[in-house]
Amino acid sequence: MANEDIGSGRNAIAGTAGPAVGLFRLAVGLAQGVCLYLLFRLTEGEDSWSQTHPGTFAPLVLIALFLPPVVLAGAGKMRWLTLGMWAVIAASGLALLGWHDVARQAGTTGREPTPVMFAFAAAALFIAHHLILTADRARRPVAPYPAYFDAAWMAGVQLAASVAFAGAFWLLLWLGAALFNIIGLSFLGDLIEKGWFSLPLTGLAFATAVHLTDVRESLIRGVRSIALMLLSWLLLVLTVLVGAFLCALPFTGLSGLWETGSATAILLAATGALIILINAAYQDGREDNLPPRVLQIAVRAASVLLVPLVGLAVWGLTLRIGQHGLTPDRIIACACALVGAIYVGGYAWAALRTFWRPGDWMQPLEPTNLIAAVAAVLAVLALFSPVADPARLSVADQVARLERGKVAPEKFDYDFLQHSSGKAGRAALAKLAASDDPAIADRAKAAQAETVPTDPTGREDFRPEIGTLPGAPALPEPFFQIVTDDDARRECRSEGECLATVGEAIGFQPNTVLLVQSYRVTIYAEDAEFGTYLPLGTYVPVRCGDETGVDARDLLRQGKLKAGYESLPGLDTGGQRQSSLSPAAPFACDPPR
Repeated sequence: MANEDIGSGRNAIAGTAGPAVGLFRLAVGLAQGVCLYLLFRLTEGEDSWSQTHPGTFAPLVLIALFLPPVVLAGAGKMRWLTLGMWAVIAASGLALLGWHDVARQAGTTGREPTPVMFAFAAAALFIAHHLILTADRARRPVAPYPAYFDAAWMAGVQLAASVAFAGAFWLLLWLGAALFNIIGLSFLGDLIEKGWFSLPLTGLAFATAVHLTDVRESLIRGVRSIALMLLSWLLLVLTVLVGAFLCALPFTGLSGLWETGSATAILLAATGALIILINAAYQDGREDNLPPRVLQIAVRAASVLLVPLVGLAVWGLTLRIGQHGLTPDRIIACACALVGAIYVGGYAWAALRTFWRPGDWMQPLEPTNLIAAVAAVLAVLALFSPVADPARLSVADQVARLERGKVAPEKFDYDFLQHSSGKAGRAALAKLAASDDPAIADRAKAAQAETVPTDPTGREDFRPEIGTLPGAPALPEPFFQIVTDDDARRECRSEGECLATVGEAIGFQPNTVLLVQSYRVTIYAEDAEFGTYLPLGTYVPVRCGDETGVDARDLLRQGKLKAGYESLPGLDTGGQRQSSLSPAAPFACDPPR
């Protein structure tokens, strides 16, 4: 029975790549190129159809980009009825994700699909497609695990090869155009610049590559074997690095990890890399694919190391949420951590079980992968649909923190509700504007009233409110040009929110300006060639010694901000000398001198 399952698993993706399938794939590739060209035409003009109908345009873009590859990958490998039903379901899901992504932005300018939605939609579609394809080939709801492994990894190699083929095809076209240009014939160069020619041709090239990789499936299997072998040995490297990192933590402490501001993302990325490499070493679990002894040990060790990695990620995420509440990014990170926890439980159990069942080589890993795959698809559908919209959930949490008094009215981020959370944020802001608390209502109404006039080119015509100390030199006019386009334009909107000083006044290099806000000090340097100022980096306030909760603006007023002594100077905050400038990164404190 086991051999029968293995056999059915190995044959689960074996399809027929005959001439009829090839012609069908070429037709799909051509249709995709034509559709993308027509959609491209809808973006032309100041008041283009894509801008006036974003709720329709976004779903069409998503479907035109992602549905044809699904049909190409399923042709000849799935029953046609199943493929047709799956294509309809996939198109409906993509349309829902695209529509919701722009609908939640209602009332904002530039309502376009967000890159993060594209990335997660593509990942979910890839996972869902191979769950359905494999089950259809096996004629059962849950196929043998070797079939899932074979389908997913073959498709990954096939996709990479097809994209590479399309890219090489275009490199050759450009080379041919250059050759013709040498002899004064520009027709080919002119032709490949036309959308009606280039987009359908790209679709045809990609479809051709998909079919060719099916016809010569043995070559793709050979490439996959090489890729798996190389990745499985990289597992050994990453396991040693992660183990060393975890062993060093008790000696270095966690403060440096949290100060990065991206600890959770880094830890989850390391978790994802370990999971991929573990699967590259494990493969389909069959005895003839058993890795060498050293890699078996690495697989077990890496599976156990996932526990502290995800644990630290969840800890950091919990601290951030406790301090600052939910944001859309943190909600997405919570979903990723939840899926990661499924992997952690299954992989750690599989590794520990090998101690008393050594002959059962990491078998619990197989159902874990299937459960986590389904969970990942459901998480994406929830996050990018009305079910668990991160903007709506974060708005509700932030407003609740304000109402509970956890955030003072003057510290609350009304700008997030007005500009960064779509219609859910503006609806919440309208309720705050009607609040009985005048401190909240006045600030909410001010945020609602914020308008930024624009000139015909679309550039914001806004001059930030930046104060200077009495008697201090005037700030150079080019400095305001770069700050107007910088993040400060959202914050320096009222008198006293931002101060600035020429760097030379406090010991910095000539032709520099320091923008001082309550929570950071940004240094700008003059670019003589372009006649403007460019940001060099940021000093991020930290809690050091007795200087807890110090406002950097007060330090400037008190004359306590001055340059340190490094080549890129540090910043002395009145008894605590901060380390030298690190662009866009936090800094530590030297002992008081």
